[in-house]
Formats: sequence, C-alpha cells, structure tokens
Amino acid sequence: MIRIVLPAHLRTLARVQGEVEVDVASPATQRSVLDALEARYPMLCGTVRDHVTHERRALVRFFACGEDVSNEPPDAPLPAAVEKGAEPFLIVGAMAGG
Repeated sequence: MIRIVLPAHLRTLARVQGEVEVDVASPATQRSVLDALEARYPMLCGTVRDHVTHERRALVRFFACGEDVSNEPPDAPLPAAVEKGAEPFLIVGAMAGG
C-alpha cells in the first residue's frame, strides 16, 4: 500500500481526512500512484495532472522521503520506503505570488 498525503483542498474534494492509501503494483512510480489515486477518487482527475496530457500541473509538487521528485520522469521508480508504506508520497500545492 502506498500512503498519500493530499493538500487540504484535495482532501475536502475527495471527502477524506488524513492520509489515503492506494494499492500499486511494484515498481511504484509517480504515474502508477496517480493513476491509482484518480481511479479510487475520480473527483481528483484533472486536479493534480492535466486532463489531456496527464502532466503534473505547474503549481503542484511531489515529495518522497523528504526529496522533491516533481521533475523526475513519471515512470521512474519511487523510493523503496514509499513503496513499502514506511514513508508517504506527498502531493503539495506550491506557493506562488509576489
């Protein structure tokens, strides 16, 4: 099971509290985790990734084991600690403004 921490507004949209868990085949990747998340919570489709291109939205960042993995290839394996459920996969809304 992959543990996912969502930002507050996406937890509200998905009607969940705290972390969510999704089952993903090994090796876990950003793409497989997000595919499983959107399959389980279809109301999140288009919020983290673009509807058409499935690319990460500009103001969304991904973290795994304290590292920013936002710019890693979507099919690159996530760290073993995330895959085993020891560490969560974090989806964070980036801060913007002036």
